[in-house]
Amino acid sequence: MSLTKIEQLFSHKLSELQHQGIRKGNEKVITGMKAAEDGFGARYFLAGQGDKPFMRMNSNSYLGLEANPKVIKAEINAVEKFGVGPGAVRFISGTYQPHIELEKKLAGFHSRESAMLFSSAYATMMGVLPQFVSVDTLVVSDALNHSCIINAVRLAHPAHKEVYAHADINALDKILEEYKGRVKRVCLVTDGIFSMRGDYAHLDKISACCKHHEAAFEEGIITIVDDSHGVGTFGKTGRGTEDYTETKVDVLIATLGKAFGVNGGYVVSSTKIIAYLRETSPFYIYSNPITPAEAAAAIAALDIVASHEGLLLLEKLRSFSARLRAGLEGLGYETLSGEHPIVPVFIRDTEKTSALVAHLFAHNILVTGLNYPVVPQGEQEIRLQVSAEHTTKDIEYFLAILAKYKQ
Repeated sequence: MSLTKIEQLFSHKLSELQHQGIRKGNEKVITGMKAAEDGFGARYFLAGQGDKPFMRMNSNSYLGLEANPKVIKAEINAVEKFGVGPGAVRFISGTYQPHIELEKKLAGFHSRESAMLFSSAYATMMGVLPQFVSVDTLVVSDALNHSCIINAVRLAHPAHKEVYAHADINALDKILEEYKGRVKRVCLVTDGIFSMRGDYAHLDKISACCKHHEAAFEEGIITIVDDSHGVGTFGKTGRGTEDYTETKVDVLIATLGKAFGVNGGYVVSSTKIIAYLRETSPFYIYSNPITPAEAAAAIAALDIVASHEGLLLLEKLRSFSARLRAGLEGLGYETLSGEHPIVPVFIRDTEKTSALVAHLFAHNILVTGLNYPVVPQGEQEIRLQVSAEHTTKDIEYFLAILAKYKQ
Protein backbone atom coordinates (compact mmCIF):
# COMPACT_ATOMS: atom_id res chain seq x y z
CA MET A 1 0.00 0.00 0.00
CA SER A 2 1.22 3.51 -0.80
CA LEU A 3 0.04 7.11 -0.43
CA THR A 4 2.12 8.30 -3.39
CA LYS A 5 -0.74 8.58 -5.90
CA ILE A 6 -3.18 10.28 -3.57
CA GLU A 7 -0.44 12.61 -2.28
CA GLN A 8 0.20 13.73 -5.85
CA LEU A 9 -3.49 14.43 -6.32
CA PHE A 10 -3.75 16.34 -3.05
CA SER A 11 -0.59 18.32 -3.84
CA HIS A 12 -2.18 19.39 -7.11
CA LYS A 13 -5.34 20.49 -5.29
CA LEU A 14 -3.27 22.46 -2.78
CA SER A 15 -1.49 24.19 -5.66
CA GLU A 16 -4.88 25.10 -7.15
CA LEU A 17 -5.95 26.65 -3.84
CA GLN A 18 -2.71 28.61 -3.73
CA HIS A 19 -3.20 29.84 -7.30
CA GLN A 20 -6.75 30.95 -6.48
CA GLY A 21 -5.48 32.88 -3.48
CA ILE A 22 -7.66 30.96 -1.02
CA ARG A 23 -5.20 28.56 0.61
CA LYS A 24 -5.14 29.26 4.33
CA GLY A 25 -1.58 28.02 4.76
CA ASN A 26 0.21 27.64 8.06
CA GLU A 27 -1.70 28.66 11.14
CA LYS A 28 -0.42 31.42 13.39
CA VAL A 29 0.57 29.92 16.73
CA ILE A 30 -0.05 31.96 19.87
CA THR A 31 2.75 31.36 22.36
CA GLY A 32 1.79 33.76 25.13
CA MET A 33 -0.24 36.75 26.21
CA LYS A 34 0.65 40.17 27.56
CA ALA A 35 -1.82 41.66 30.02
CA ALA A 36 -3.49 44.99 29.34
CA GLU A 37 -1.40 48.04 30.24
CA ASP A 38 -1.04 51.77 29.56
CA GLY A 39 -4.61 52.04 28.32
CA PHE A 40 -4.19 49.29 25.71
CA GLY A 41 -5.86 45.89 25.84
CA ALA A 42 -4.23 42.47 25.95
CA ARG A 43 -1.59 41.58 23.37
CA TYR A 44 -0.53 38.19 22.02
CA PHE A 45 2.83 36.69 21.04
CA LEU A 46 3.20 34.50 17.95
CA ALA A 47 5.66 31.75 17.11
CA GLY A 48 8.41 33.09 14.85
CA GLN A 49 7.65 36.73 15.65
CA GLY A 50 9.96 37.16 18.62
CA ASP A 51 8.74 39.55 21.29
CA LYS A 52 6.39 41.52 19.00
CA PRO A 53 2.99 41.86 20.74
CA PHE A 54 -0.06 41.63 18.46
CA MET A 55 -3.54 43.04 18.91
CA ARG A 56 -6.30 40.62 17.89
CA MET A 57 -9.06 42.10 15.77
CA ASN A 58 -10.17 38.63 14.67
CA SER A 59 -11.23 36.86 17.85
CA ASN A 60 -14.68 35.37 18.47
CA SER A 61 -14.26 35.98 22.19
CA TYR A 62 -16.44 39.06 22.04
CA LEU A 63 -16.68 39.64 25.79
CA GLY A 64 -13.14 38.63 26.70
CA LEU A 65 -14.47 36.02 29.12
CA GLU A 66 -11.80 33.44 28.30
CA ALA A 67 -9.47 35.44 30.56
CA ASN A 68 -12.04 36.41 33.19
CA PRO A 69 -10.80 35.42 36.68
CA LYS A 70 -14.21 34.02 37.69
CA VAL A 71 -14.36 31.81 34.63
CA ILE A 72 -10.78 30.61 35.08
CA LYS A 73 -11.34 29.85 38.76
CA ALA A 74 -14.50 27.87 38.00
CA GLU A 75 -12.63 25.70 35.49
CA ILE A 76 -9.65 25.14 37.81
CA ASN A 77 -11.92 24.10 40.69
CA ALA A 78 -13.81 21.68 38.44
CA VAL A 79 -10.60 20.15 37.08
CA GLU A 80 -9.47 19.47 40.64
CA LYS A 81 -12.84 17.88 41.45
CA PHE A 82 -13.62 15.95 38.26
CA GLY A 83 -10.34 15.65 36.34
CA VAL A 84 -9.51 16.89 32.84
CA GLY A 85 -11.83 14.77 30.68
CA PRO A 86 -15.28 13.13 30.73
CA GLY A 87 -13.92 9.63 30.10
CA ALA A 88 -16.89 8.47 28.02
CA VAL A 89 -19.88 9.54 26.00
CA ARG A 90 -22.86 10.86 27.94
CA PHE A 91 -25.04 7.74 28.01
CA ILE A 92 -22.23 5.47 29.23
CA SER A 93 -20.55 7.35 32.09
CA GLY A 94 -19.69 10.77 30.69
CA THR A 95 -22.49 12.84 32.21
CA TYR A 96 -21.33 14.99 35.14
CA GLN A 97 -23.11 17.35 37.48
CA PRO A 98 -21.77 20.48 35.67
CA HIS A 99 -23.26 19.22 32.38
CA ILE A 100 -26.71 18.94 33.94
CA GLU A 101 -26.43 22.30 35.71
CA LEU A 102 -25.26 24.06 32.55
CA GLU A 103 -28.11 22.62 30.48
CA LYS A 104 -30.64 23.86 33.04
CA LYS A 105 -29.08 27.32 33.06
CA LEU A 106 -28.99 27.53 29.25
CA ALA A 107 -32.65 26.55 29.04
CA GLY A 108 -33.51 29.23 31.58
CA PHE A 109 -31.32 31.85 29.89
CA HIS A 110 -33.23 31.34 26.64
CA SER A 111 -36.65 30.86 28.30
CA ARG A 112 -36.95 27.29 27.00
CA GLU A 113 -38.00 24.04 28.63
CA SER A 114 -34.83 22.10 27.93
CA ALA A 115 -31.26 22.25 26.59
CA MET A 116 -28.68 19.77 25.32
CA LEU A 117 -24.90 20.09 25.05
CA PHE A 118 -22.71 19.07 22.10
CA SER A 119 -18.96 19.14 21.55
CA SER A 120 -19.27 22.25 19.32
CA ALA A 121 -21.90 24.37 17.61
CA TYR A 122 -20.87 22.85 14.26
CA ALA A 123 -21.54 19.38 15.67
CA THR A 124 -24.82 20.65 17.11
CA MET A 125 -26.17 21.74 13.74
CA MET A 126 -24.90 18.57 12.07
CA GLY A 127 -26.51 16.50 14.81
CA VAL A 128 -29.82 18.36 15.04
CA LEU A 129 -31.03 19.34 11.56
CA PRO A 130 -31.02 15.84 10.00
CA GLN A 131 -33.26 14.58 12.82
CA PHE A 132 -36.01 16.90 11.59
CA VAL A 133 -35.79 15.79 7.96
CA SER A 134 -38.00 13.01 6.56
CA VAL A 135 -38.66 11.78 3.02
CA ASP A 136 -41.47 14.35 2.83
CA THR A 137 -39.48 17.38 4.01
CA LEU A 138 -38.48 20.60 2.28
CA VAL A 139 -35.44 22.39 3.74
CA VAL A 140 -35.29 26.12 3.04
CA SER A 141 -32.00 27.92 3.68
CA ASP A 142 -30.64 31.48 3.44
CA ALA A 143 -28.02 31.94 0.70
CA LEU A 144 -25.40 33.20 3.18
CA ASN A 145 -25.83 30.48 5.79
CA HIS A 146 -22.76 29.12 7.54
CA SER A 147 -20.88 26.03 6.39
CA CYS A 148 -22.34 23.98 9.26
CA ILE A 149 -25.86 24.53 7.91
CA ILE A 150 -24.85 23.77 4.33
CA ASN A 151 -23.20 20.51 5.37
CA ALA A 152 -26.04 19.57 7.72
CA VAL A 153 -28.48 19.91 4.81
CA ARG A 154 -26.24 17.69 2.69
CA LEU A 155 -26.07 15.12 5.47
CA ALA A 156 -29.85 15.18 5.90
CA HIS A 157 -30.59 14.36 2.21
CA PRO A 158 -33.96 16.14 2.17
CA ALA A 159 -36.46 15.32 -0.57
CA HIS A 160 -36.35 18.98 -1.57
CA LYS A 161 -33.98 21.86 -0.86
CA GLU A 162 -34.43 25.53 -1.72
CA VAL A 163 -32.09 28.45 -1.10
CA TYR A 164 -33.52 31.96 -1.00
CA ALA A 165 -31.57 35.13 -1.72
CA HIS A 166 -29.99 36.52 1.41
CA ALA A 167 -32.60 38.02 3.76
CA ASP A 168 -35.21 38.09 0.96
CA ILE A 169 -38.52 37.43 2.72
CA ASN A 170 -40.47 37.75 -0.55
CA ALA A 171 -38.36 34.95 -2.02
CA LEU A 172 -39.03 32.82 1.06
CA ASP A 173 -42.75 33.50 0.74
CA LYS A 174 -42.76 32.37 -2.91
CA ILE A 175 -40.93 29.14 -2.05
CA LEU A 176 -43.41 28.24 0.67
CA GLU A 177 -46.32 29.03 -1.64
CA GLU A 178 -44.84 26.87 -4.39
CA TYR A 179 -44.45 23.80 -2.16
CA LYS A 180 -47.98 23.72 -0.75
CA GLY A 181 -49.35 20.23 -1.31
CA ARG A 182 -45.96 18.86 -2.37
CA VAL A 183 -44.38 18.12 1.04
CA LYS A 184 -45.67 17.38 4.51
CA ARG A 185 -43.01 19.26 6.46
CA VAL A 186 -40.79 22.32 6.04
CA CYS A 187 -37.58 23.08 7.93
CA LEU A 188 -36.56 26.73 7.68
CA VAL A 189 -32.94 27.07 8.74
CA THR A 190 -30.89 30.24 9.01
CA ASP A 191 -28.07 31.91 10.86
CA GLY A 192 -29.12 34.50 13.41
CA ILE A 193 -26.04 36.65 12.85
CA PHE A 194 -24.32 36.02 9.52
CA SER A 195 -20.69 35.43 10.38
CA MET A 196 -19.11 36.99 7.30
CA ARG A 197 -20.98 40.30 7.50
CA GLY A 198 -22.37 40.79 11.00
CA ASP A 199 -25.89 41.47 9.73
CA TYR A 200 -28.86 39.63 11.21
CA ALA A 201 -31.80 37.51 10.11
CA HIS A 202 -35.13 39.28 10.52
CA LEU A 203 -36.60 36.50 12.62
CA ASP A 204 -39.79 38.46 13.20
CA LYS A 205 -40.51 38.64 9.47
CA ILE A 206 -39.34 35.07 8.86
CA SER A 207 -41.58 33.74 11.63
CA ALA A 208 -44.57 35.74 10.37
CA CYS A 209 -44.05 34.37 6.87
CA CYS A 210 -43.80 30.79 8.15
CA LYS A 211 -46.87 31.21 10.36
CA HIS A 212 -48.84 32.48 7.35
CA HIS A 213 -48.10 29.29 5.41
CA GLU A 214 -47.88 26.69 8.18
CA ALA A 215 -51.47 25.43 8.00
CA ALA A 216 -50.85 24.26 4.42
CA PHE A 217 -48.29 21.68 5.55
CA GLU A 218 -49.48 18.55 7.33
CA GLU A 219 -46.48 18.41 9.69
CA GLY A 220 -45.98 22.15 9.93
CA ILE A 221 -42.99 24.47 9.48
CA ILE A 222 -40.09 24.19 11.92
CA THR A 223 -37.79 27.18 12.35
CA ILE A 224 -34.17 26.31 13.25
CA VAL A 225 -31.66 29.09 13.92
CA ASP A 226 -27.92 28.99 14.57
CA ASP A 227 -27.16 32.14 16.53
CA SER A 228 -23.58 31.34 17.51
CA HIS A 229 -22.36 34.88 16.76
CA GLY A 230 -25.46 36.49 18.26
CA VAL A 231 -25.84 34.97 21.72
CA GLY A 232 -23.87 36.99 24.24
CA THR A 233 -23.29 39.90 21.86
CA PHE A 234 -26.62 41.03 20.42
CA GLY A 235 -29.91 42.33 21.78
CA LYS A 236 -30.66 44.34 24.90
CA THR A 237 -29.76 41.50 27.25
CA GLY A 238 -27.26 39.63 25.08
CA ARG A 239 -29.66 36.83 24.27
CA GLY A 240 -29.00 37.21 20.58
CA THR A 241 -31.08 37.73 17.49
CA GLU A 242 -34.23 36.48 19.19
CA ASP A 243 -33.74 39.22 21.77
CA TYR A 244 -33.10 41.87 19.13
CA THR A 245 -36.11 40.93 16.97
CA GLU A 246 -38.36 40.02 19.93
CA THR A 247 -39.09 36.66 18.33
CA LYS A 248 -38.72 33.05 19.45
CA VAL A 249 -37.95 30.24 17.02
CA ASP A 250 -38.70 26.55 17.44
CA VAL A 251 -35.13 25.29 17.76
CA LEU A 252 -32.21 27.54 18.74
CA ILE A 253 -28.59 26.46 18.34
CA ALA A 254 -25.61 28.40 19.69
CA THR A 255 -22.06 28.08 20.96
CA LEU A 256 -20.16 28.33 24.20
CA GLY A 257 -16.97 29.07 22.26
CA LYS A 258 -17.52 32.68 21.23
CA ALA A 259 -19.04 35.26 23.58
CA PHE A 260 -18.96 32.82 26.51
CA GLY A 261 -15.25 32.28 25.89
CA VAL A 262 -15.17 28.54 26.61
CA ASN A 263 -15.90 25.57 24.32
CA GLY A 264 -18.85 23.52 23.10
CA GLY A 265 -22.25 23.96 21.47
CA TYR A 266 -25.85 23.53 22.52
CA VAL A 267 -29.48 23.44 21.42
CA VAL A 268 -32.54 24.65 23.32
CA SER A 269 -36.14 23.74 22.59
CA SER A 270 -39.12 21.97 24.18
CA THR A 271 -38.70 19.03 26.54
CA LYS A 272 -40.05 16.55 23.98
CA ILE A 273 -37.77 17.80 21.20
CA ILE A 274 -34.65 17.57 23.37
CA ALA A 275 -35.64 14.12 24.64
CA TYR A 276 -36.00 12.95 21.03
CA LEU A 277 -32.62 14.41 20.04
CA ARG A 278 -30.86 12.69 22.96
CA GLU A 279 -32.08 9.36 21.59
CA THR A 280 -31.42 9.98 17.89
CA SER A 281 -28.55 12.44 17.29
CA PRO A 282 -25.31 10.53 16.55
CA PHE A 283 -23.17 13.61 17.17
CA TYR A 284 -24.46 13.52 20.76
CA ILE A 285 -24.72 9.77 21.33
CA TYR A 286 -21.36 8.71 19.95
CA SER A 287 -19.13 11.67 20.81
CA ASN A 288 -17.64 12.75 24.12
CA PRO A 289 -19.17 15.89 25.64
CA ILE A 290 -17.22 18.95 26.63
CA THR A 291 -15.25 18.34 29.81
CA PRO A 292 -16.87 18.85 33.21
CA ALA A 293 -14.42 21.70 33.78
CA GLU A 294 -15.44 23.41 30.53
CA ALA A 295 -19.06 23.09 31.59
CA ALA A 296 -18.26 24.67 34.95
CA ALA A 297 -16.40 27.52 33.22
CA ALA A 298 -19.37 28.02 30.88
CA ILE A 299 -21.70 28.25 33.90
CA ALA A 300 -19.55 31.02 35.34
CA ALA A 301 -19.49 32.82 31.97
CA LEU A 302 -23.26 32.47 31.57
CA ASP A 303 -23.81 33.91 35.04
CA ILE A 304 -21.70 36.93 34.08
CA VAL A 305 -23.57 37.52 30.82
CA ALA A 306 -26.92 37.28 32.65
CA SER A 307 -25.81 39.82 35.29
CA HIS A 308 -25.35 43.59 35.50
CA GLU A 309 -21.67 43.00 34.74
CA GLY A 310 -22.73 41.37 31.47
CA LEU A 311 -24.88 44.37 30.54
CA LEU A 312 -21.89 46.65 31.08
CA LEU A 313 -19.73 44.46 28.83
CA LEU A 314 -22.44 44.57 26.17
CA GLU A 315 -22.61 48.36 26.33
CA LYS A 316 -18.82 48.56 26.02
CA LEU A 317 -18.96 46.25 23.01
CA ARG A 318 -21.63 48.37 21.30
CA SER A 319 -19.71 51.59 21.98
CA PHE A 320 -16.43 50.27 20.51
CA SER A 321 -18.24 48.76 17.51
CA ALA A 322 -19.95 52.08 16.77
CA ARG A 323 -16.64 53.96 17.09
CA LEU A 324 -14.93 51.56 14.70
CA ARG A 325 -17.71 51.82 12.10
CA ALA A 326 -17.67 55.61 12.28
CA GLY A 327 -13.89 55.66 11.92
CA LEU A 328 -13.94 53.36 8.89
CA GLU A 329 -16.54 55.50 7.17
CA GLY A 330 -14.51 58.60 7.97
CA LEU A 331 -11.51 57.04 6.22
CA GLY A 332 -13.61 56.23 3.16
CA TYR A 333 -13.91 52.47 3.70
CA GLU A 334 -17.07 50.57 2.87
CA THR A 335 -18.75 48.73 5.74
CA LEU A 336 -22.23 47.79 6.94
CA SER A 337 -24.27 49.67 9.50
CA GLY A 338 -25.41 47.75 12.54
CA GLU A 339 -24.78 47.04 16.20
CA HIS A 340 -22.96 43.72 16.04
CA PRO A 341 -19.21 43.57 16.81
CA ILE A 342 -18.50 41.89 13.47
CA VAL A 343 -17.53 44.88 11.32
CA PRO A 344 -16.83 44.01 7.68
CA VAL A 345 -14.55 46.14 5.51
CA PHE A 346 -15.42 45.46 1.88
CA ILE A 347 -12.35 45.54 -0.36
CA ARG A 348 -13.96 43.57 -3.23
CA ASP A 349 -10.65 42.35 -4.64
CA THR A 350 -8.56 39.35 -3.55
CA GLU A 351 -5.11 40.89 -4.07
CA LYS A 352 -6.06 44.16 -2.39
CA THR A 353 -7.59 42.29 0.53
CA SER A 354 -4.41 40.26 1.02
CA ALA A 355 -2.25 43.39 0.78
CA LEU A 356 -4.22 45.19 3.47
CA VAL A 357 -4.08 42.16 5.75
CA ALA A 358 -0.29 42.15 5.31
CA HIS A 359 -0.08 45.89 6.07
CA LEU A 360 -1.98 45.45 9.32
CA PHE A 361 0.11 42.42 10.30
CA ALA A 362 3.28 44.45 9.73
CA HIS A 363 1.90 46.87 12.33
CA ASN A 364 1.13 44.13 14.87
CA ILE A 365 -2.59 43.79 14.14
CA LEU A 366 -4.24 40.43 13.43
CA VAL A 367 -7.25 40.48 11.11
CA THR A 368 -8.99 37.95 8.87
CA GLY A 369 -9.19 38.42 5.12
CA LEU A 370 -12.11 36.66 3.43
CA ASN A 371 -11.75 35.91 -0.26
CA TYR A 372 -13.72 33.96 -2.85
CA PRO A 373 -15.11 31.28 -2.51
CA VAL A 374 -15.46 31.82 1.26
CA VAL A 375 -17.43 34.91 0.25
CA PRO A 376 -19.02 35.54 -3.18
CA GLN A 377 -16.85 36.98 -5.93
CA GLY A 378 -16.77 40.76 -5.64
CA GLU A 379 -17.50 40.71 -1.90
CA GLN A 380 -13.95 40.12 -0.67
CA GLU A 381 -13.54 41.71 2.72
CA ILE A 382 -11.61 42.00 5.92
CA ARG A 383 -13.73 40.87 8.85
CA LEU A 384 -12.99 42.91 11.95
CA GLN A 385 -14.22 41.66 15.30
CA VAL A 386 -14.48 43.95 18.28
CA SER A 387 -14.06 42.62 21.80
CA ALA A 388 -14.89 44.04 25.18
CA GLU A 389 -11.22 43.43 26.05
CA HIS A 390 -10.31 46.16 23.56
CA THR A 391 -9.90 49.74 24.73
CA THR A 392 -10.47 53.16 23.23
CA LYS A 393 -6.73 53.36 22.56
CA ASP A 394 -6.88 50.05 20.68
CA ILE A 395 -9.60 51.28 18.35
CA GLU A 396 -7.79 54.56 17.75
CA TYR A 397 -4.51 52.75 17.09
CA PHE A 398 -6.17 50.48 14.54
CA LEU A 399 -7.75 53.42 12.71
CA ALA A 400 -4.46 55.31 12.72
CA ILE A 401 -2.64 52.38 11.12
CA LEU A 402 -5.43 51.99 8.57
CA ALA A 403 -5.21 55.70 7.75
CA LYS A 404 -1.57 55.21 6.74
CA TYR A 405 -2.50 52.66 4.10
CA LYS A 406 -2.98 53.88 0.56
CA GLN A 407 -6.03 52.24 -0.96
